[in-house]
Amino acid sequence: MSVYKMIEVVGTSPDSWDAAAAVAVEKAGQTLRDLRIAEVTAQDVVIENGKIAAYRTKLKVSFKFEDNV
Repeated sequence: MSVYKMIEVVGTSPDSWDAAAAVAVEKAGQTLRDLRIAEVTAQDVVIENGKIAAYRTKLKVSFKFEDNV
């Protein structure tokens, strides 16, 4: 039996939603171990001066609780 925790993170990129998602997963992976699944929950853009300045991807990321027995 396993238990997983889910957190929500938002990644940004000037290039694409895919790149923004990759940034979010990579950053989360620097402080969380055993990442399992990332689910995209929203995507949007930041607009500056009538142009897209950044892509943002919101993800739910799950990781396994460690057994400290």
